[in-house]
Amino acid sequence: MLDPIGLFEVAATIPELGSPVLVQALDGFVDAGSATRLARDHLLSVLDAEVIVTFDVDQLYDYRARRPEMLFMSDHWESYKAPQLAIHAVRDAAGVYFLLLTGPEPDSQWERFAAAVAVLVERLGVRMLVGLNAIPMGVPHTRPGGVIAHANSAELIAGYTNWVGTVLVPSSAGHMLEFRLGAGGLDSLGFAANVPHYLANLEYPAAAITLVECLARAGHLDLPMDALQVAAQLSRADIDKQVEASEEVAAVVHALERQYDEIAAGRGSRLVADGASLPSAEELGAEFERYLSQQPGPDDTPPI
Repeated sequence: MLDPIGLFEVAATIPELGSPVLVQALDGFVDAGSATRLARDHLLSVLDAEVIVTFDVDQLYDYRARRPEMLFMSDHWESYKAPQLAIHAVRDAAGVYFLLLTGPEPDSQWERFAAAVAVLVERLGVRMLVGLNAIPMGVPHTRPGGVIAHANSAELIAGYTNWVGTVLVPSSAGHMLEFRLGAGGLDSLGFAANVPHYLANLEYPAAAITLVECLARAGHLDLPMDALQVAAQLSRADIDKQVEASEEVAAVVHALERQYDEIAAGRGSRLVADGASLPSAEELGAEFERYLSQQPGPDDTPPI
């Protein structure tokens, strides 16, 4: 492995952080309902934040797989949107600092990246890692938002319902980071918001609220959610309107409600049984495309 210290640069001056929580909210893995992005962007927009660590993206990013955007204006290139992988120092509403890791999931050098973050954890006095994620599940939007909680110590996620048994899942750099840092002794946990599969390709602010609430609880942080709550209310009204306009979609939602209620009452099995395999990001994307291709056209009832 190449020296992990050569993978990042720390700002010349950083604030007094205390013992912050490090929040992992990388792009690139499954993000149903764009919940992780919505939660991350919300925190950066409503709280004071500054970049204190930048990573050498050229070492980690596959430009041909995820081509950055450039703006062409008439006869010249106006701008280039360079990818940035960074750690922000963010202050919650009470003035308590936490760290937010944002940017594209590394395409390569995962172990070196994890080792680099471990160095930063030590250097910045990080006391806990919290990962944010969102996955499509067979749940209805009319029931309380669920979340799959995981940690290297059961005490860190006490009180959360176990919705999933033993399963095989495609890995991500964020999950591997949680695994490596947890094995090294750092309190490491993560939350995957359960997004109704029929809404997974749309923005779903309700799931972002779930993630922010879980983060606030785990890290003892004061995180405002007014803007997200307004967005969730508007989104819910639009979803309900479209469900009412389609008997087929309404039937799916009612079936999911019955399943959810049976599981919540202890009469049903888990949402994902032991021994199952969750689909990869590519498989989920293909399934979404298949679903959308079967929906009515622009002259018919608009799909959800």
